[in-house]
Amino acid sequence: MTRSVQALAYARPSALESSQTGQLLGLETAGGHTPRGAEPRPRFFSGFLTSPRIAARGLLAVADVASARYYQRTLPASLDPVVTGNGDRLRFESFSGCCGVYARLDVLRDGLDGARTGHGTTNVDVNNPLREALSRIAVDDPLHMRVGTDELAVTTMDGPVVEKKVPLPDRWLRGFAEAQVVSAGFDLRAELSAAEAVRFLRSLPRSSGNASRGAQWVVPAGKTLRPTTRPVAGAVCLPGPERLVALQRVLRHATSLRVYGPVADGAATASAWEVVLPGMRLTLTLSPDASRGFSGEGGVLDALATDDAAADAELVSVLLAWEPRIEPADLAEQSGLTVERVQAALTRLGTAGRVGYDLADAAYFHRELPYDADRAERHNPRLVAARQLAGSGSVVLDGEVAAVASGERRYQVREKDGMLSCTCQWWADYRGRRGPCKHALAVRMVRRGAPVVGGVR
Repeated sequence: MTRSVQALAYARPSALESSQTGQLLGLETAGGHTPRGAEPRPRFFSGFLTSPRIAARGLLAVADVASARYYQRTLPASLDPVVTGNGDRLRFESFSGCCGVYARLDVLRDGLDGARTGHGTTNVDVNNPLREALSRIAVDDPLHMRVGTDELAVTTMDGPVVEKKVPLPDRWLRGFAEAQVVSAGFDLRAELSAAEAVRFLRSLPRSSGNASRGAQWVVPAGKTLRPTTRPVAGAVCLPGPERLVALQRVLRHATSLRVYGPVADGAATASAWEVVLPGMRLTLTLSPDASRGFSGEGGVLDALATDDAAADAELVSVLLAWEPRIEPADLAEQSGLTVERVQAALTRLGTAGRVGYDLADAAYFHRELPYDADRAERHNPRLVAARQLAGSGSVVLDGEVAAVASGERRYQVREKDGMLSCTCQWWADYRGRRGPCKHALAVRMVRRGAPVVGGVR
């Protein structure tokens, strides 16, 4: 797995301190993007939290996921969460080290008191001393939160910066894009009351040792969810239920639990579990299997393989303005593109970390992840392999059928009703559920006449 090292430089460690007005939660930021461009330590918010205990536990839940691996647990994992200011809310996001769990805490307008949030995205320091301090918040005394460096304190910071160097796997970067694409295809499947949510979530295993193997399913039954052995109509996949353990942090404060997923078709699928809190929402999105990260799902490959999507993404990106809700229909009207082309452009922007998807709002939102925006695309194995095949003349078209020479083997790719199938083992195993194989992707590139950048090496 290709890895790079990302250096996160903070002016000082984040800390929870006492002040004249109560406690002050100072969350320090690293380099990030704002409407003014790149900034070394952007400032997004300074004001009071309406529910300090809940916010502290929600932030800890996001940090739990960032420092966890739910598969191959012996390997280290730790990356500071990402925070985005969208004008009316703050979003804290993280990905597990195994790339199978995406977490997001949305602190909404009702959860913030005293100031409007700024706009931008950056990493935020969540260190061990801060985690310990946050876990000790037991009452809702006034808590002032500052996200970013306080300008009044800049002159006092003459000491060395706090620098963290963390490994940044390519799979982790691709996971952000795939989770967004998968989530955009979900619908609300069930909503439980606070009491039923607590009862259901506390009944789940907390460790993989107690979890049964293979996909598990739940189906709405009255006011709750009941387990089922097969994906009947209305069922939602619950893959690796022990991976929902981070939700235990906020259960006592939940007002409801919303469950999102696609229509069940018999195969294991991803799903999202959203705990609704006073002024906040905490969402965990699970990959289809604990051993299967989002990075290999392939939902973004079609959009990356088209010339139109690249040009459309460049046009649509100019229209993004750190909005908390991005409506494709509005972008279509502003850009002159069809809604379908706008959707493909948003998918492509998602691979660069520039948009995410909010299930509660059923809308995209703008963010700019603080890492190399093209890296996930350049290092996507299937995309790289498909470009090599397309650029080396390995694809021969013959009507609806195409022959693809790959190594010492030849594969047939057939197109029917706009869908591609292949005779390779990948297609036999997944039947298109994890995106196109490299052979089908290469055929699609050749048929569309897309430029093959870096095709031959």
